[in-house]
Amino acid sequence: MTKIINSFSDILDKYDFFILDQWGVMHDGHKGYQHAINAVNKLIKENKKLIIISNSSKRKISSINRLKDLGFNKNDFIEILTSGEMIWQELFNLSSKDNANLKNCFHIYDNSKEDGKDFRIGLEKFDFVSNINEADFILACTPFINTKPLDYITILNDALDRNLIMFCANPDFVTVENNDEKDNFCMGTIADLYEHMGGKVVILGKPNKAIYIESCKKINQLELSRMVAVGDSIDHDILGAKNFGIDSILISNGIHKDLFANNLEIGLKNMENVKKWNFKPTYLCEHFSF
Repeated sequence: MTKIINSFSDILDKYDFFILDQWGVMHDGHKGYQHAINAVNKLIKENKKLIIISNSSKRKISSINRLKDLGFNKNDFIEILTSGEMIWQELFNLSSKDNANLKNCFHIYDNSKEDGKDFRIGLEKFDFVSNINEADFILACTPFINTKPLDYITILNDALDRNLIMFCANPDFVTVENNDEKDNFCMGTIADLYEHMGGKVVILGKPNKAIYIESCKKINQLELSRMVAVGDSIDHDILGAKNFGIDSILISNGIHKDLFANNLEIGLKNMENVKKWNFKPTYLCEHFSF
């Protein structure tokens, strides 16, 4: 049974390693939550080891560099890893093998952001094409500007006809943004749609345990029972923790905040009624705070 906790003080002595999600737990995409900044400082003071695993489509260096502006110290974390980094490494390794079957890439990204093309740096062996019918594979990073999930049906149908594989750099379905009233959809929504249509999708971020294994390589003696994952996504953070074999803490005031709008007890009951969620977080807490 999931245990509701008032703060992280309730479980502080049970764990040595904390795997933290970013959006909805540490920050809103624009600024760090003060309670989360205080929580990180408390954990460091208590000599806990911290890891960040994010389903961001960006390279890890981008997440590392942003921490200071968000109010965090990058040196507080023994590893910072993104889903985008995992996919970039996968594609880089494929390009190094001169894989003739994967040459032309159809890149889905937001070209209104100046760093939209930065993901391509180091992947120059691929040719980036603007027509899906010229592509050998899809690289899905961030949604095209001003689009909705249904806008991708034509692209996905053409991709399915060509039997294209999709490399999804951000498996999240939605993300929280401070300046929007609604959650914004991520490429995980499009990847899930493509998969249900019969397409092949490669995901190396959460909930795939590969990103957890990679993030823990710097730990000499890995004791899973002393490790807990903190996140706001049942589909990614909580399932990812289960796949890796560790405990988890679901933050209720994130992307599932509507589920817990009345109170945490009712939210838990509602969660149990969702058939696809045949797994549960170890703990439920409103915020990442002490």
